[in-house]
Amino acid sequence: MTDLKRTQLFSAFDENENVKHGLPSAAYTSKDFYELESKLVFAKSWTFVGFAHDLAQVGDITPLEVAGQPLILVRSSKNKIRAFHNVCRHRNLKLVDKPRNCKSLITCPYHNWCYNLDGQLRAAPFFGGQKTELPKDFKLKEHGLLEVPCELFHDWIFVNLNCDTVSFESHLAPLRKQLAGIDLDDFVVVVSIEFGEIKTNWKLLMENFIEPYHVQFVHKNTTNQPLVDHYVVSDGHCLGSAVDLTSEQQEQAQEGTLSVSSRYLTLFPNFVLGVYYPDQIGVHLNQPVSAGITCQRRVIYQHKDSDQSTEAVEKISRLWESVHKEDHAMCERLQEGRHSDAAQQGGFLSPYWESSVRSFQELVADAIRPALNH
Repeated sequence: MTDLKRTQLFSAFDENENVKHGLPSAAYTSKDFYELESKLVFAKSWTFVGFAHDLAQVGDITPLEVAGQPLILVRSSKNKIRAFHNVCRHRNLKLVDKPRNCKSLITCPYHNWCYNLDGQLRAAPFFGGQKTELPKDFKLKEHGLLEVPCELFHDWIFVNLNCDTVSFESHLAPLRKQLAGIDLDDFVVVVSIEFGEIKTNWKLLMENFIEPYHVQFVHKNTTNQPLVDHYVVSDGHCLGSAVDLTSEQQEQAQEGTLSVSSRYLTLFPNFVLGVYYPDQIGVHLNQPVSAGITCQRRVIYQHKDSDQSTEAVEKISRLWESVHKEDHAMCERLQEGRHSDAAQQGGFLSPYWESSVRSFQELVADAIRPALNH
């Protein structure tokens, strides 16, 4: 941590330069910086953690980790998705180690303490001696699972380990504004693409999605969205870009490439949503694993009236697998470059095309800076 306290989050030259520096290399490579992000970014934000359609039936339960904390998501008896700390109140065993359906009870495999789907402790066998006996003054109702605030936006699950943060509706407000006129209820899941572990820091995947500068170079064979037709989206913690294409541009595009008007939107810290007019939405789940590894998944939604044949869905999947692999190759090389002494000042950001990246980095810096200044 000593080295981090000497780290300037942005170059001293930034005050007088139109071209800004990015975050220093330690922000992407340092284990200490990553741990600070866990405590000060992910533990204090509405963090995107999963998809409601994965928990379709009452009793469906899945483990996850947020800011180093083991949690569970479960669809409760009232058909509501709830989040709890994934820890038995008895000896603090991790309760759930893989997705499954637990029927009506979450049972600890160590001593068989049982909780219902609302987190209430229902049984602590032999805890007081005999099978149903309890110690004096020990009440089951006082020792349920510890709940974590959990909210649902369409199919997307967010949790918040910090109860003092902004309301979920306030968090969503700028994204809702960008999605005005789109009825999300008209879109259904057609495919999920699992990319697994990418050897890059989570921020590089977010920054890559936010900026359009790379598109015409990295995706020249998979997309046809000219850079000059893009513009930056920057509204508080909702950052990204967009492109509006004419019908003529779309008609002239090569078969099998992405050539539609699109919105590339994020909510800090890790929610990613792409709108591809007129009938497709893609959402990324970026889950940090370490300073240099991120797990990524993409779920694709199509309008309920669109072609959802096997052939059509396979075509969409192939396109997006290609686009993502192009991005992953760049992000992994960005991560490798961050280990160079030449990366200490963070490189440079285009004041036109990468201003939203700078805004994203400033949100990270604002969260981390108090810890570095102590």
